[in-house]
This record gives sequence, structure tokens and C-alpha cells, in this order.
Amino acid sequence: MKLSFHGQSTIYFEANDKKVIVDPFISSNELSDLDVENLEVDYIILTHGHADHFGDTVELANKNNATVIGSAELADYLTTNKNVENVRPMNIGGKAEFEFGSVKYVQAFHSSSLTNDEGIPVYLGMPMGIVLEVEGKTIYHTGDTGLFSDMKLIADRHPVDVCFIPIGDNFTMGIDDASYAINEFIKPNITVPVHYDTFELIEQDPKQFESAVKEGEVQILKPGEQVKF
Repeated sequence: MKLSFHGQSTIYFEANDKKVIVDPFISSNELSDLDVENLEVDYIILTHGHADHFGDTVELANKNNATVIGSAELADYLTTNKNVENVRPMNIGGKAEFEFGSVKYVQAFHSSSLTNDEGIPVYLGMPMGIVLEVEGKTIYHTGDTGLFSDMKLIADRHPVDVCFIPIGDNFTMGIDDASYAINEFIKPNITVPVHYDTFELIEQDPKQFESAVKEGEVQILKPGEQVKF
């Protein structure tokens, strides 16, 4: 399986001949290595509604006739406000099978909204983490979140091969809480830090995170680099 990181919280993978992207924040992200015009995807998975995660969802979905998977509120927003035809609404605790594998949404502690043309925030459902089961691997993308003890329950129920976890602080966990989550609760085989350095408020040194993690292997990836299994 090809599994790669592309800046902020964007990950991409190919499985069972399908191309999947999570939180496609591309065109407004100076650190992204991707080009929306040339990117082909079959599925788009969203953790929540903030612009740095929702990103280029509409353009990618319409250009590729891709299916967008997200919260019920995000799905409604996409169909009623953005004319996106192929959506799959889900919610926390729900699991569904797709051509590439399965998606299970789990809780995250954050917020989720986009600002409309009148400058008013539009509520887009609960923020969520994602447990992906793909070609024999379990991938836990925590989404944007603070530290919470049920991460242990999630990992106990779904032993994690690869965990993508935010370390940027300010809006999400910082290095201290993220490393605690990995060491005490999730204990994955591989950890990839995400959601840092994209903006001044979330600048962090991933080497400090790597030094603080005692469980499994930390892979610090530049945008475009693949996870090494």
C-alpha cells in the first residue's frame, strides 16, 4: 500500500486500485506538494469542516466525480450549497465498507465550521478522527484534537499500525500531549506528526516530538514522502 503525507493533515493512499485523500488542503497551503488540477482521486475523506482540512474538496470532488465521506452535516452542506453529487454521510461510531477498505469515525475534541459569504460561521457537525482498515493495515488519523483518554479505548479496539497525530499546539495537541497520547494510549507501530509549521501559530520542532516518543517508530515526513512499512 502506498501511504503518503502532503502537508498540514493531508494524507493520500492507494488501495485496491482506488485513490483516496484525507483532508485535502492543497491550493492554499504553501507547503503542499500536490497540484489540484492534476490530482486524481476516487474518494475524499474529511475529518471536519475547517478550511485547512476541507480545503479543495469541492473542486476535487467535481473534477473527479469522487465520493466525499464526512459527517452528516458536511454531507448536507456539500449537496445543498456546493452541488457535490456523490457524498456519504457518516458519524461518530459508524463504520462503513468501501472499495478501498473500511472507514470508522471516532471522536475528536475540537470544533468544525466554515464561514459563509456573509462572514457567519456555519456549523458542520462534530469533528472526528478516522480509523481506516486498508489492505491489512490499521491507520488512525486523529484529526484535529486535544488529548483525551478514550484514545486508549480506540487503540485497544483497533491496534494501530500507523498513527497521524497533530503536534502544532494552539489549536490542537502540542508535543507534550501528543507524545503522551502515543506513549500511554495509542502505542502504534509507526507515528507520523502532522498539523505543524503550516502557520506561524503552529510552528514546532518535530525532532522534539520524536525524542519524547518511546513507543514504536516516529517517521518525520516532508510533504510528498511515503510512510515506510
